[in-house]
Amino acid sequence: MPGGMRQRMLINFRELYSFVCFGHKYEPSHAQIGQEGYSRVVYCNDPDHLEAVKLNYGGNYVSTTKYTAANFIPKSLFEQFRRVANIYFLVVACVSFTPLAPYSSPSILAPLILVIGATMAKEGVEDWRRRNQDTEENNRKVKVNGSDYTFHETKWKKLRVGDLVKVCKDEYFPADLVLLSSIHEDGVCYVETMNLDGETNLKLKHALEVTSHLQVENSFQQFKAVIKCEDPNEKLYSFIGTLSYDGKEYPLSLQQLLLRGSKLKNTDYVFGVVIFTGHETKVMKNAIDPPSKRSKIEKKMDKLIYVLFSTLALIAFVGSLFFGIETKKDVSGGKLQRWYLRPDDTTIFYDPKRPSLSAFLHFLTALMLYGYLIPISLYVSIEIVKVLQSIFINQDQDMYYEETNKLARARTSNLNEELGQVDTILSDKTGTLTCNSMEFVKCSIAGTAYGYGVTEVERSLARRRGDALAETGDAVNSGKSVRGFNFRDERIMNDQWVNEPHSDIIQKFFRVLAICHTVIPDKNEESGEIIYEAESPDEAAFVIAAHEIGFKILKVKQESISLRELDYKTGEKVDRKYKRLQLLEFSSSRKRMSVIVRNKENQLLLLCKGADSVMFQRLSKDGRQFESQTKEHIKKYAETGLRTLVIAYRELGEEEYKSWEVKFSKVKTSVTAERDVSLEKLADEIERDLILLGATAVEDKLQKGVPECIDTLAQAGVRLWVLTGDKMETAINIGYACSLLREDMKQIVITLDSPDIDALEKQGDKETIAKDSLESIKKQIREGMSQIKSAKESDVKFGLIIDGKSLDFSLKKDIEKSFFELAINCAAVICCRSSPKQKALVTRLVKRETGKTTLAIGDGANDVGMLQEADIGVGISGVEGMQAVMASDFEMAQFRFLERLLLVHGHWCYRRIAMMICYFFYKNIAFGFTLFWFEAHASFSGQPAYNDWYLSFYNVFFTSLPVIALGVFDQDVSAPLCLKYPFLYLEGVENILFSWSRILGWMFNGILTSIIIFFLTTKSIIKQAFRRDGQVVDYEVLGVTMYSCVVWAVNCQMAISVNYFTWIHHFFIWGSIALWYIFLVIYGYLPPEMSTTAYRVFLEACAPSVLYWLVTLLVVICTLLPYFSFRAFQTRFYPMFHDRIQSIQYEGLEAENSVRLPRRVRKKLHPRETLMQRNS
Repeated sequence: MPGGMRQRMLINFRELYSFVCFGHKYEPSHAQIGQEGYSRVVYCNDPDHLEAVKLNYGGNYVSTTKYTAANFIPKSLFEQFRRVANIYFLVVACVSFTPLAPYSSPSILAPLILVIGATMAKEGVEDWRRRNQDTEENNRKVKVNGSDYTFHETKWKKLRVGDLVKVCKDEYFPADLVLLSSIHEDGVCYVETMNLDGETNLKLKHALEVTSHLQVENSFQQFKAVIKCEDPNEKLYSFIGTLSYDGKEYPLSLQQLLLRGSKLKNTDYVFGVVIFTGHETKVMKNAIDPPSKRSKIEKKMDKLIYVLFSTLALIAFVGSLFFGIETKKDVSGGKLQRWYLRPDDTTIFYDPKRPSLSAFLHFLTALMLYGYLIPISLYVSIEIVKVLQSIFINQDQDMYYEETNKLARARTSNLNEELGQVDTILSDKTGTLTCNSMEFVKCSIAGTAYGYGVTEVERSLARRRGDALAETGDAVNSGKSVRGFNFRDERIMNDQWVNEPHSDIIQKFFRVLAICHTVIPDKNEESGEIIYEAESPDEAAFVIAAHEIGFKILKVKQESISLRELDYKTGEKVDRKYKRLQLLEFSSSRKRMSVIVRNKENQLLLLCKGADSVMFQRLSKDGRQFESQTKEHIKKYAETGLRTLVIAYRELGEEEYKSWEVKFSKVKTSVTAERDVSLEKLADEIERDLILLGATAVEDKLQKGVPECIDTLAQAGVRLWVLTGDKMETAINIGYACSLLREDMKQIVITLDSPDIDALEKQGDKETIAKDSLESIKKQIREGMSQIKSAKESDVKFGLIIDGKSLDFSLKKDIEKSFFELAINCAAVICCRSSPKQKALVTRLVKRETGKTTLAIGDGANDVGMLQEADIGVGISGVEGMQAVMASDFEMAQFRFLERLLLVHGHWCYRRIAMMICYFFYKNIAFGFTLFWFEAHASFSGQPAYNDWYLSFYNVFFTSLPVIALGVFDQDVSAPLCLKYPFLYLEGVENILFSWSRILGWMFNGILTSIIIFFLTTKSIIKQAFRRDGQVVDYEVLGVTMYSCVVWAVNCQMAISVNYFTWIHHFFIWGSIALWYIFLVIYGYLPPEMSTTAYRVFLEACAPSVLYWLVTLLVVICTLLPYFSFRAFQTRFYPMFHDRIQSIQYEGLEAENSVRLPRRVRKKLHPRETLMQRNS
């Protein structure tokens, strides 16, 4: 919105925000300034001061790159050779320069350099992009007060500690600054911190009164001051320092700190002094890498590499053993057995006199020769495939949310296949299952319930009870739609509230909503529309509700607020002004907020709103007139999924307030460590003897498609745990509304909300409380387990609900396993009143005890620990900012997209990567063991069966592209069928496609293929007339024939393994085979010194021979028969999940109606009515 069209209705919060310290933990007192950790000294507006030069603080240049030009090559090489396979090939490459090598050194160096170079190039490009971003940021411009005391533009990277800068509206702060003044007289400015903490609401900062008058550039000509403060640290929410100016010291706090990366909003300009620069700024101190996550398949792949290394060592040992035995026999009793090898005139590599040494050297040669068992291109191929898979996820239009114009996004490609193996989802509720877009729906005033709206939870409750609702939310919504306001009641609307019996209380109720808040209103001068920028959606909903009922904010300035409201006595609209004296802010410990105002009748009023758990105990005896009715209404609101707050007020006496204000001001200006506690006690002192007005009820609606998504995931065998900070009643009813809980479920409730525990808490004996609470939890867990065991034979399912206090005890080491055993046997788990730490601990417990993949999904800063602890973190880009997204592995706009992300992309990625790795090992074993059989045939002489460059290009050119196509494009079933038959997802959850039996099966297939290729080829063509002139097969022809069979066999094996052919598959599979022949022709035309055994062997010997082509055809068919037969038998008699669905797809509706799931699948899945019908 253009600046000319918006008018800021400014509030002077310098006095009102006196209690803002409740938002942060108070750091060590200012008395620590100058001690260790608090030694920073800044000479304001004088960076060239002699003492400042001696301190030698760092510059403001920032680099987030992983590499520099100097260390890129060594550091990147170090990263590459952390992989054991690469180390092996490096050693082999080094040894290839010795006589031990069975092939030439260039043939092993070339593929190694290609693979390592490709990966390094990828890393280099990524780092170059980061460097460009750094350069762009470092070269931004900001105005600095120079040595001539005039402001001029300079680059961010040239800023120094002590520089005085001017930052204008919508500009980012170039370093950590101490705010000196702003365009406003009171030194107030508004800051957006989305880049730091993900929060979209504006933060208010204010300068010290002593410097707030310096509002223009020339006022700083003579300005000199010294700041002493804490050393650079990562604490975003604390700052301790002092400002020495004009011979006096003034305490500095977080309210004067402007952090690098945050943006100036709704303020034309501010002046500040640089205190931390570059990598010493708080945002850079927080710039740590997120936890390194690796998929379970990748971890298992490492074990497979070790298996292959063991196999390599074993066959090398066997070969060297036989070589040693045969070598020893060559000179026996003075006779030469293999005289043609000249055992009487040998080198150390073949010495019948020293067979053990020769065997050992042969062992080293064999380790290099059989090295092709290890897939050198596996890692780089998987990286390429995962990046391409991520691109498909990012471009999936079925996960596009039009309202926010956002697609789902894979923030990392390392965990794609992990999406297909999720066993348990741990979800936040507010903003994740719900919209976190609060709407004022109902209220209770003076014991009377108002509001006819029907919530989604009410509709769910009605369905459960079989009741018919007279009206829906849409039916009553006949008026103009207002965001945040879905309240309809003719008794209140259109100024009809004046006719209610308690119209005076209704007036006070909505006055509290209109005055008791920290909302910052923006007004569009052209349209007259007011936008409320609030710290939470609830706050905005209350102010909008007051506005819609008729309590409209006219003007908010300095220390007052003006309303236009209806006088219920006269029936006329009147303008009233309220002077705001103190604001006691909301905090998680206080659970309430208050404002003290003076009205035009000179009355002092304390207006308060807060949670019922703290508000009812603060009511006066005379203020409890409507307590029972209000409590009943609050209970009903909670049952229908609404969030409630209690509204109350009291009138203060002049003497009482003055006495309290003196004490409050004294503590507020103190710098002692007990300041927080003292302020809270003083607030508690005045927030008493309140008079109850009523309660509000706002709805956080379920996101679209949440019940259907949860239902589908349950059919896929995925467990869902909801971890929320809401009340138990609200969480339970949201659970019913979103299909997490069902009517046929029995509830197991674990809570410490019992009379016995309440009585102990009143006595205050903490040890006894803890002991009895622990015993109570143990007892409830035992009872829950006994319920489950007694119902084991029936189909009864259980839902576990546990509150925050109980969860604290349940997560203790001695009972966490029994708690987990109870939870894992329940179909649904809801943890209420959970703290961020508890969410992370529960996630860790589930991940550790199940040993299976966990996925955490949330949208707020309080979900970050949970997201980072889980195997996969999914951030919802909602209204709570972007901090959860920034800590996540995948980002999406709505919970319902999780269904497609897991069941479609997750299943495909898991299947593709699993198949890809199995195939890699198959093709390398098939190739590697032909070398071993040839070695055995040649008395383990160390002679390779193939030309050096045949060996080198096998993994790089002739078999690598088809497997990449498989990893990117293959689909066993289409996306609609993945969603229609969720049980298919169990292939990943149970890890069917990458189990040890399947991996060993593919390895066995590789060995079988090698046996068929070697023995069938040799038996078919050796001793047969091969050339036209009658010559038999020689070494070169045998090598080409075997190699051709290998290339054809492994590529045709790929062809019969692919489920979904595209032109890319065809191009890569048949193109790889064609490339082998093209290479053979071109390489064969090179001079014999270069082509060696390949010199014109194809054109002159193989191609003209009918026997070559017949043998190739026969061998390839024979190699494919075992797998083909196995799959035909399996599909017919023991079909896998995808086989069943494929039969449905190809055979039509009749097959679909007759399909029956395996018993283990039916046992795993949650019983859903639709699924039971499908299986009946």
